[in-house]
Amino acid sequence: MAGNRQHIIHGLRYGIPIAMGYFAVAFSLGIIAAKAGLTPLQGFLSSTFIRASAGEYGTYTLVAIQAAYVEVIAMCLVANLRYMLMSAALSQKIAPGTSWVHRLLMACCVTDEVFAISVAHPGYTPPAYTYSAALISTLFWASGCAIGIMAGSLLPQTIVTALSMSLYGMFLAIIIPPAHRDRNVLYALIASFVLSGLCAVMPIVEEWSSGMRTVMLTIVISAVAAWLKPIKTEEDGTT
Repeated sequence: MAGNRQHIIHGLRYGIPIAMGYFAVAFSLGIIAAKAGLTPLQGFLSSTFIRASAGEYGTYTLVAIQAAYVEVIAMCLVANLRYMLMSAALSQKIAPGTSWVHRLLMACCVTDEVFAISVAHPGYTPPAYTYSAALISTLFWASGCAIGIMAGSLLPQTIVTALSMSLYGMFLAIIIPPAHRDRNVLYALIASFVLSGLCAVMPIVEEWSSGMRTVMLTIVISAVAAWLKPIKTEEDGTT
């Protein structure tokens, strides 16, 4: 119990900065949701279960034009495919013997930032750590959307945009320390930035959704990195 309590405290400690960034972004999404006709309760529930800015933006945009349910579901699947890859990567950080229930719940907790702090956790990642970080960040995310719906367009768009930038600063704070410690991680990050920019303007590829481009780049870059610089295990020195 004492160990779990400590993991919860650490998860909340790292989850609070994420939650603050989430609130600002979700607030701006709430304004979009209000224009689509959603109530604060509907915005809170949809944000609780989707928890993805691109997915929610697409959802609210399709709701506004009264798109079919199948279109909304298909859009969310494509926009959020990267979470499937993140869940697979996170499974390698879970201690052997962890029940399938914990594994499933931890996969449901995955967002970009919660995944980042979970895989950066020293050693195996305790479920309680991921749960607490996801809980506080989800609460702020869903509340931000609901409050954004209630506020409507009272705040100038320039202020909302400025608040949203805090999330990108927080994400940089997560990825820079590992890149500073490991030069191979730095190379992978640089490659991801460069290739992401190129794919946004390349013929054919630029027509793909941002979610699909993210998935393909994640697979290619991680596969090349694993091939060129495989990580050796501590137990026997094998790769």
